[in-house]
Amino acid sequence: MTNSQNQNNSRSALVTGASSGIGQATVRALRAQGWNVFAVARRADRLESLATETGAVALTADVSVQADVDALVSVVEAQGGVDTLINCAGGARGSDHWAEAKDEDWEFMWQANVMGTMRLTRALLPSLRTSAGTILNVTSTAALSSYEGGSGYNAAKAAQRAMTQALRLEEVGNGVRVIEVLPGLVHTEEFALRRLGTKEAAEKVYAGVAEPLTAEDVAEVIRYAVSAPSHVNLDEIVIRPQAQAANHKLIRQS
Repeated sequence: MTNSQNQNNSRSALVTGASSGIGQATVRALRAQGWNVFAVARRADRLESLATETGAVALTADVSVQADVDALVSVVEAQGGVDTLINCAGGARGSDHWAEAKDEDWEFMWQANVMGTMRLTRALLPSLRTSAGTILNVTSTAALSSYEGGSGYNAAKAAQRAMTQALRLEEVGNGVRVIEVLPGLVHTEEFALRRLGTKEAAEKVYAGVAEPLTAEDVAEVIRYAVSAPSHVNLDEIVIRPQAQAANHKLIRQS
């Protein structure tokens, strides 16, 4: 076992959105480094498979539901608590222009990206203050610049970014480190499919892009950021594939 692994045997993280994508990859990355990890998501079957594979503790919960958050935090604190919270849960729904916006899509995005992050962070803040802990929120480059058909997701991620910045200001005096990771184009199994509804539409998002980011790419950045010495704060980390210079500038091969 490496020195890095030894140092992290006492570190403990809660990772949301752990049933797929970036959240799932983050659980694997932290467990490989020796962290204790609580893997949280709504889909129990996927969590159990991940727990069997990695040794993480699987906890089924919907962080957009306050009762689930209360129950989740009670279990985590009874098992020793955590010093790191990684908010990966979120997602996009639809690509309608504002004129055709669907209330249910916007409400899902607000609850998943904003309210879920707020509720769980609020619940764990007292213990994170005590441990001089770390909070890392995965937002998106959609928070940095808007695009047609993205207004709902742009709004939700911009709000999540703004509250992350406010949290950093509010908690710096309490010794809490607050990190934001803003991924660009990441090819995961479910993000585009869930957003657009069909496999064909989802595949067009990545068509011709030689090497989009993978969930593992982003998870490695997260692992590094939360494993850095406690006095080192990587406030904001924008990560894109080399082929993407900006949200609107993406090189596709014919």
